Amino acid sequence: MRIHQYVKNVLIFAPIFFFPEINDAVSLTQVVLTFVFFSLISSSVYILNDYFDREDDARHPTKKNRPIASGAVKPSEALSLFVVLLLVGFVGAIVFLPRTVAIIMLGYFLLNLAYSLRLKHIPILDICIIAIGFVIRLFAGGEAIGVTLSSWIVMMTFLLALFLAIAKRRDDVLIMEATGEAMRKSVAGYNLQFVNAVIIMLATMVLVSYIMYTVSEEIIAKWHSQYIYTTSLFVFLGILRYLQLVFVEEKSGNPTQIVLKDRFIQIVIILWLALFGWFIYG
Repeated sequence: MRIHQYVKNVLIFAPIFFFPEINDAVSLTQVVLTFVFFSLISSSVYILNDYFDREDDARHPTKKNRPIASGAVKPSEALSLFVVLLLVGFVGAIVFLPRTVAIIMLGYFLLNLAYSLRLKHIPILDICIIAIGFVIRLFAGGEAIGVTLSSWIVMMTFLLALFLAIAKRRDDVLIMEATGEAMRKSVAGYNLQFVNAVIIMLATMVLVSYIMYTVSEEIIAKWHSQYIYTTSLFVFLGILRYLQLVFVEEKSGNPTQIVLKDRFIQIVIILWLALFGWFIYG
């Protein structure tokens, strides 16, 4: 089920963070339920993906320890759990959440089904679909409380997710260069020079986009402050630290584990939340 991957679904709470006027008990309950049902559906997606990838994962230095690839869980058992999680997630969304949220979750599942069956083997498209998955989480949170997301937050979420996805793909490229074997078909469409160039490009785009967001007249007027740009410091530090992990320590293989274990990044995220939260709620 990859419970640790639920950290990605925290994006569902982003819209309610940026709309303090909708911070009531009903809206918060809707967002929490969206998080729960989306997490169940995302777990079903992970199970299905592991089922299809069980032979390739068995050859991977770390993925070979996954339940299906290692033989700890039988494929038939995994498929049974997949069906249960999928049904509970969708039925819960249909019964307790707005119809649009259920439709978004269905779109997320179908996109990931196509990804697991075919699209993950197509270079560039594979990382774009991963990034789109993050944006879908954002829209699910927005629809749960009935707000329209700004183009800024959608664009920056996509760029940041794309940055994390290509950094993760770099780890696969390093394994391919060391062993001569591509752990996934799409890796053959990448090399270290290309991946490094894209990582730097996207890191720059994320930072510049965020700075433009914080100094835009729209945002200054919305939060009644000309000093929101000061939060850019923590975005800059976070990106620098991640680049250090990618290029110096070569630990870009699991972005979720980095967020859960790297103290530097955790402190940066907390400080960013605290400062931006002060501008919004202070």
